[in-house]
Amino acid sequence: MGEFTADNRGMSTPKTLFGFHAVGVRLKTAPQSILEIFVDPSRRDARMRQFVERVQEAGVRMQEADGVRLARLCGSHGHQGVAARVQAIAQVHSLDELLENLEAANQDAPLGERTQPLILVLDGVTDPHNLGACLRVADGAGAHAVIAPKDHAAGINATVAKVASGAAETVPYFMVTNLARTLNELKERNIWVIGTSDQASQTLYQVDLKGPVALVLGAEGDGMRALTAKTCDQLVSIPMRGAVESLNVSVASGICLYEALRQRSAAQSA
Repeated sequence: MGEFTADNRGMSTPKTLFGFHAVGVRLKTAPQSILEIFVDPSRRDARMRQFVERVQEAGVRMQEADGVRLARLCGSHGHQGVAARVQAIAQVHSLDELLENLEAANQDAPLGERTQPLILVLDGVTDPHNLGACLRVADGAGAHAVIAPKDHAAGINATVAKVASGAAETVPYFMVTNLARTLNELKERNIWVIGTSDQASQTLYQVDLKGPVALVLGAEGDGMRALTAKTCDQLVSIPMRGAVESLNVSVASGICLYEALRQRSAAQSA
């Protein structure tokens, strides 16, 4: 299953994180991986004061940097006066490893307590802001991974990390060479592959998402590629009642993932 050996970051972990959310999550979850934090001394508001206190409590090295230097470090003016130089943190290295870990954890668990895989697949999402938003939604809904094709997707960079507000650190992101083959390999593991299409006869709310599921979404406008759609076990639509014909991919991802979460939560509480 060689397709599953792709690195889960899309590229090496960013050397620079920026923005309060992205740096704050790293400070909370892996402070030992932070080499240095930079703050803009011209910001003296309550949010910055609280952030500086957290950095000092964590014992992380901190130095001042003006807005020009921060923009140069980040490659962006959206740094909010905060940036960090970081090292890579330990991650699951392959989708195979992640799924095998889930299977091993489920072996001895009672049927009602088993964790069913929930995977988000993005076909053709090349905008880093959209990818960051999708990762944030995936983290919130408890998705185990996000998958995308290597040659038809955005990779993880500092912009993605900022928009993801820390989720780029918590949700494994696998970029694969052949998406259709990877979907077939998921199916071999008994993961039901469900794609979204405005032409589908069934809606998202008519399908069972409580079992092992991979939800496949295409970019806004173009949608999924034909081969990707053909490889899915099933296609569903998201009901649209207004004048617009499609949703932003991160919004659609949120709708799909949270419907899966709703169904699973209802089943557990029944």
